[in-house]
Amino acid sequence: MQPIKLYTWSTPNGFKVHTLCEELKNDYPDFKYEVVPVDIGKNTQKEDWFLKINPNGRIPAIVDPNQGDFAVFETAAILLWLEKYYDKDHKYSWPSTDTNADKYRSEVLQWIFFVHGGVGPMQGQLNHFRMQAVGDSKNVVPYAYTRYLNETKRLYDVLELRLKDRDWLVGEGRGKYSIADMNAFGWVAIHGFSGIPRSELPPGVKRWVDNNWARPAVKKAVQLPQQSGFMKNIMEDPEWVADRPQL
Repeated sequence: MQPIKLYTWSTPNGFKVHTLCEELKNDYPDFKYEVVPVDIGKNTQKEDWFLKINPNGRIPAIVDPNQGDFAVFETAAILLWLEKYYDKDHKYSWPSTDTNADKYRSEVLQWIFFVHGGVGPMQGQLNHFRMQAVGDSKNVVPYAYTRYLNETKRLYDVLELRLKDRDWLVGEGRGKYSIADMNAFGWVAIHGFSGIPRSELPPGVKRWVDNNWARPAVKKAVQLPQQSGFMKNIMEDPEWVADRPQL
């Protein structure tokens, strides 16, 4: 098996794929991947060579040499690709032999789409307007900041409805760790950067956050692609909260 080429940087979306790659490496000795850093601070993701891999000019992306150098972009699509071809024991999904496999697979997709349609876009906009307000520009837009802060918290409350009596998003009882959790945690992990302190996380979400940070693969994933990246700094100081604008 040849190593997957993972084009990435230390961001919430990159972190999701780092996590699955580390989990797969732990579980399957033949699985290998090679990290290719794409420095978004230098706009490397907009260079012609990368646009041939991902025409949207965003990280992460992969090229799979075991499937004819097939390129995959968009985080959810990458997670689903890797799970299909490299998680042969369905550790992070459900095997077709499981009588409830179709239901659980649907739930995985539902929570992935919930994050991609809700948490990611709303929290991404919250980050933008927070940084505008507290950065050098001091461009405070109270309506925009408040709107995205409240909407992000509302979406966290949706997660709380699911997680208040569970450890993971999908599965019977307290649930089973899956790519749905990896996908959601990428964004929720940076709640402090978004200006939402730990004290404002709902209790079930807070417990779920701790469950994710406790996984050895997650601890390794935050160190990619550089040893002291954005995500690693957040893990090492979970109580840290970025400045919130004075409205």
